[in-house]
Amino acid sequence: MPDVEHPPDGRWPLRAAGVLVAVNVAWVTTGLFHVWTRPLAGWIALPVTTLLAGYACWRLADHPTLDAATRRFWRQLTLACGLFTAATLSNAVDALGSGTPSQRLGPITLALYLAVLGLALWALLRLPPWQRTRADWIRFGLDACMVLVTVAALVWHFSIRNHDDWATETGSGGAMLAILVLTWLSVATFVKVAFAGAGCLDRRALHALAAGTAISAVVGALAPLLISRPYLSTSMVAAPVAAFGIHLAAVRQRQADPLAAAPRRPSPRVSLLPYLAVAAAAAVLLATGTTDPVETTIMQVVTVTLTLVVVARQVLALRDNNRLLATVEYQATHDGLTGIANRALLERHLDGLLAAQRRFHLVLLDVDDFKTVNDRLGHSVGDALLTVLSTRLTDVVGGHGLVARLGGDEFAIAVPEDADGAPDVEALVARVLAATREPVEVAEQTVLSGTSIGLATSRTGDDPPELLRRADVAMYAAKAAGGGRRHWFDPALDRAADETAHLSADLRRALAQEEMLVLFQPIVDLRTEATVGAEVLVRWQHPERGLVSPDVFVPLAERNGVIVELGYWVLEHACRHAAAWQVRYGDRAPTKISINVSARQLAQPDFVERVEKVVRETTVDARALVLEVTETAVFSTDVAIPQLTALRKLGLKVALDDFGTGHSSLSLLIDCPVDVLKVDKSFVSGPTADGAGAIITRNLIGFVNDFGIEAVAEGIETRVQAAWLRRAGYRLGQGYLFGCPMPAADLERRFAPPKED
Repeated sequence: MPDVEHPPDGRWPLRAAGVLVAVNVAWVTTGLFHVWTRPLAGWIALPVTTLLAGYACWRLADHPTLDAATRRFWRQLTLACGLFTAATLSNAVDALGSGTPSQRLGPITLALYLAVLGLALWALLRLPPWQRTRADWIRFGLDACMVLVTVAALVWHFSIRNHDDWATETGSGGAMLAILVLTWLSVATFVKVAFAGAGCLDRRALHALAAGTAISAVVGALAPLLISRPYLSTSMVAAPVAAFGIHLAAVRQRQADPLAAAPRRPSPRVSLLPYLAVAAAAAVLLATGTTDPVETTIMQVVTVTLTLVVVARQVLALRDNNRLLATVEYQATHDGLTGIANRALLERHLDGLLAAQRRFHLVLLDVDDFKTVNDRLGHSVGDALLTVLSTRLTDVVGGHGLVARLGGDEFAIAVPEDADGAPDVEALVARVLAATREPVEVAEQTVLSGTSIGLATSRTGDDPPELLRRADVAMYAAKAAGGGRRHWFDPALDRAADETAHLSADLRRALAQEEMLVLFQPIVDLRTEATVGAEVLVRWQHPERGLVSPDVFVPLAERNGVIVELGYWVLEHACRHAAAWQVRYGDRAPTKISINVSARQLAQPDFVERVEKVVRETTVDARALVLEVTETAVFSTDVAIPQLTALRKLGLKVALDDFGTGHSSLSLLIDCPVDVLKVDKSFVSGPTADGAGAIITRNLIGFVNDFGIEAVAEGIETRVQAAWLRRAGYRLGQGYLFGCPMPAADLERRFAPPKED
């Protein structure tokens, strides 16, 4: 954070105030052994220190970097310092005005001192952390009551009760008692807030205020001890010390980081204040004995009063603790986002059903394409979608089962069966699928979602983890089948999962064992059917299983991360072949070598650097390379578009594969740097090719040409399809009509003869 420029910090006035405090302490201390004939000198420091404190508060109240609540606090302390100055002047007049020094405290002085304390308390309690619940205020009120009763009893017992002459001298023992009680109440409040924090008020400033008030209160309580020295007053030390504490607090606040709130410490689990108050009152009661029945009765009343207040305080604390325990229990067993049960509560519920030997079904749901929603629309929209889905699930399930969120985009439903087998879980799951397919309106966005569902039925000897595992296996089977459907667990899925695990392990070593091979599928000019390029494809020749379909091993490579190194391996081999053809065939070499790039590759921070290194080391002309990406790959990471832009600067082209199958393909043509568009084969040779597919294909070529983008029609299988595409305006095509994926040597035979040396 940059340094904040502060105006002068006011240290010289603070040092001057400190000197005045020291002078007055020395004045009063000397007065214990020496009679001062000119007591006015002892009163001069009081209004000076309060004015200096008020000036420091006033300068701080307009500091532009403080928040509004903190500035208001220091404005109110400025006003308190003004009243404090008036109180010290009035106190001096009371003490010296009659011509003979005295310790008299008049009603105006009393009112001013009480106003100072009351205003300071009010300023403190208005700070943000004190904007609390009614229970907080009740607790604070009970604490204040304990302080009032205890301090009043202690001050009366030790300072005032046996000093009738002092009461006569000061005009009223009750006046001093009121000031001392309120002062100690201020001490308790300042100390409490100093430990709890108060808005953006600096904690060191709060400590200075608490310390100044506490020392002032201790000194003030010693007033009866000076009754024989009317030329002295505890105000001569108490007032400057309190003013110095305010002044020091203002300086501390100015030195603090004005933009950082003081960290709030957690309140202690057990408050010692009630017990200390009762202990103090009980000790005084025991010390009083029976020599003075009136005093004994007073202390008994005090002790009983404190005991009742403490009981009320502890009952309130017990109620709060019970409420806190209930809250903690709820938070420990419910999802923080959706409010439904979490994994812990679900497992506890499953344990109960299993212990009761009650047959039930576990339904596991995973939101399809949830990561795409998060990446495209933001996590806030994703969270809102999860909340809506949890509500729908709860409404559909009703009282038939427990709905829980396991984390992320996974939900679970435990559905117990009645004696007659109700409810019909198949019908229930059908309603769940229908509910999750309904569009969700979130933040002016229409989100389409669906779920893949796995189901498992409880068996003897089950435990929650095993049930969740079986449901999870079934859910992934539903997702592998295309999503948006349900699948029951059966043992064959376990065997398939084991098979997949073994295949995954084999795939990790396939590159090192040279089991992967590169094939090329021709891209032709539809007008001449001459081969102008090829898409690079990878195949796996397993030593035991034979040729493994890419539909099997590519998703597996995506899941276990092998796809990243596999992609770079394919890129290097494709570039070496392309470079060799460029040398051998010159300008007759293929001009479009298309290489597929996975989403995980595109998300790698060093992807561009690694591509550049391969291009440089193989000496291939980058202008002949086309990197094919899918819409999902582009949307799955924020770095995709910057990566593709950087690749184009290296001379490579970018192709958007499977165009037309995503939700936002048209917007990609604007946001994504695209050179080539590959029209998905479902529009060319799929079930809709003669209907909606034909309409889409015919209209695509128009605006693609307007964008200056080349189009390649994929999946051409018949002469009729090729002729129709050529008439529609397509120049490039790819499909089994023109050739299956083939080794590099077979592709070379389609080129013109090598250039002569």
